[in-house]
Amino acid sequence: MAKRLDGRLLAARHEASLRSAIAQHLATAGCTTCPPGLAVVRVGDDPASGVYVRKKAQACGRVGIESRIIHHPATASQQQVLESIHQLNGSPSCNGILVQLPIPSTLNARQLLLAVDPAKDVDGLHPLNLGRLMRGEPGLRSCTPAGVMALLDHAGIALDGIRALVIGRSILVGRPMGIMLQQANATVTVAHSRTRDLVDHCRQAELLVVAAGKPGLVGADWVRPGAVVVDVGIHRVPPQQQGTQGTLRGDVCFAAVEPLASHITPVPGGVGPMTVAMLLCNTVQAWQRCTAPPA
Repeated sequence: MAKRLDGRLLAARHEASLRSAIAQHLATAGCTTCPPGLAVVRVGDDPASGVYVRKKAQACGRVGIESRIIHHPATASQQQVLESIHQLNGSPSCNGILVQLPIPSTLNARQLLLAVDPAKDVDGLHPLNLGRLMRGEPGLRSCTPAGVMALLDHAGIALDGIRALVIGRSILVGRPMGIMLQQANATVTVAHSRTRDLVDHCRQAELLVVAAGKPGLVGADWVRPGAVVVDVGIHRVPPQQQGTQGTLRGDVCFAAVEPLASHITPVPGGVGPMTVAMLLCNTVQAWQRCTAPPA
């Protein structure tokens, strides 16, 4: 039976560390420094986005980050959203900016992400921060891959030379995940919708990171016994009975794979809490950099 990688427990530890770091930095910097601030730019009324934004705001409150939500209607123009981002770029009380995805198809998401000041890009999606990741330089990292790396590190899983497979090549998860694993000396394959013999690739992997966006994609017959399985997917299954909320599931058939794997992340409670924890870490890091006294 696999050992579960508990994202909630580790995220709580990160939050405790951040609370302490914020208090210490404020005490050192004096009364002229404001607490860290995170702004979330949301466009439209996607229900899932609303849940995620609320969770991020709650997490901010627990560690002492001041959060604000800039909520535009789905009918907002590109220029209106850009103006909000530009205002936040120039705001001293805002240290981190996150453009909540998805946004309406009428808007240019790439242009909005590019408009965010790289020093405040706490999602790690600006080309400058992605380039720093590629070069192995310090910078703000993509939250979900960084959360996965933190989980693996906390569990003491040795990545040096391990055969790793990442399913998914999105700029949000798959691509930065592959780079981070390579930098940890794993031998990495990144699979996608056009990959041939995907099942065979999975069966050879000692570490499997699944970010395919397809519920229940990976079953027991896909997994090598003793593999480490990280499930990034999260999907709400419609309720079978009226009046119930339904359930959450990932890209991995958890019940079938858990007996085979050495380690596995549950859904919910695995990668999700760590994604939020890394967002908080990035926000505090950005705040510390801009409020640090001159050398």
